[in-house]
Amino acid sequence: MQYDQSWMGYGFVGGIEAGVISALAGLLLFGVFHWLGRRNGWSFAPQVGWSFLVATILTAGGDLSDLFYFNYAPLQSLPLLKLKLAQVHDPDSIGLRVVCELVGVALGIYAGWVLCNSDWLRRAFRSK
Repeated sequence: MQYDQSWMGYGFVGGIEAGVISALAGLLLFGVFHWLGRRNGWSFAPQVGWSFLVATILTAGGDLSDLFYFNYAPLQSLPLLKLKLAQVHDPDSIGLRVVCELVGVALGIYAGWVLCNSDWLRRAFRSK
């Protein structure tokens, strides 16, 4: 699922924006999978794995598929290449954007893991 990227910046700025969106998605999805995992007795590995997979598909899936297509699909004609490139926001920096999205997902999940394992959170929501 590719979200609308027309408002995003170009180059490094667009990569940072995409990374922040991915980090927020990773954080929220880790919260959901942590909640599910605690109810079903999961360890942290499935929680992290499922949140990384779903967040990557949701936020970086479109850019990853475009990157794969441009690198490995046989482009038969120049008009087809122009048509495909016109559908992509900032095709010059698509690799940078994909890297920033993957790093953002990892950082978001790490932030969620830190928040779920911190003592102040347990003390704040502990029933007295």
